[in-house]
Amino acid sequence: MNNISLIYFLSGLNETKNHQFALFSLTLLYYCLILLVNIFLVVTIIMDKNLHEPMYVLLCTFCLNGLYGTTGFYPKFLWDLLSPVHVISYSGCLIQALIMYSFALGDLSILAVMAYDRYLAICRPLEYYAIMSKQKLFKLVCFSWITPFCIMAVNIFLTSRLELCSSYIRRPICSNWSVVKLACFPAETLINNIIAYITIIIYVFHGFYIVWSYIDLIKTCVNSKENRAKFMQTCVPHIISLFTFLLTVLFDVMHMRFGSKDLSLALQNFIAIEFLIIPPIMNPLIYGFKLTKIRNRILCFVNIKIK
Repeated sequence: MNNISLIYFLSGLNETKNHQFALFSLTLLYYCLILLVNIFLVVTIIMDKNLHEPMYVLLCTFCLNGLYGTTGFYPKFLWDLLSPVHVISYSGCLIQALIMYSFALGDLSILAVMAYDRYLAICRPLEYYAIMSKQKLFKLVCFSWITPFCIMAVNIFLTSRLELCSSYIRRPICSNWSVVKLACFPAETLINNIIAYITIIIYVFHGFYIVWSYIDLIKTCVNSKENRAKFMQTCVPHIISLFTFLLTVLFDVMHMRFGSKDLSLALQNFIAIEFLIIPPIMNPLIYGFKLTKIRNRILCFVNIKIK
């Protein structure tokens, strides 16, 4: 089959045609809210020199990554909600898959770097600024963005060489694995499976590193009231973000690989896109309300506007 045009349909949205305009309006409002809170946090950190510290720079990176991922999904999704035919080009599908999953891997990389930053700040405070220099921070930020993009680019390149025998994807977004499953010859997908599992293993180790960091942090904080306060202030938002991200991505991966077709189409759609719905709005809100400097800056801005 010619891979130049690939058609997919949003399975489940056809069941709610009578409510598509309402769904479009709610989705547009939600996307605008994601843009608002993430851009506001990014601008706040950039404009306030007191926030030019590694933890806040990493938070800014986190929000920018959220904007990158959601921008790759919501505009096309909103268009499809009002369109009678849900079509995407083959190249467009691969680009969307690259954006979606480099965003997801990037989130985990940033969370790992944030865990490293908190470990240094609490467990090795005297060495913190010597180790976490501007050059080191720049390298870590580049690592958290470039590495996931390159890993996913390799996966997408391997997918692009496959000959496809179907043009329908039963998901509201294009994912690498959903395209691989359309291959005419399953034997050709062996290398795709190997690289996919290597990718999973790499990011499982990211998860183990984060857990190890927090075990050390907890040991350090047990006997120190000051460290316990610092832990509750700066690490709890990180832990909440981590668990939210892991749960949403785990549901998606498990459903993609082993999911039952007996689930309702609406539920299957939600599982497929929940990592683009929950973390991008939850992360900036959690950090905005929990971190004292960010919260004070927001309250100051609100008071100025009221006056």
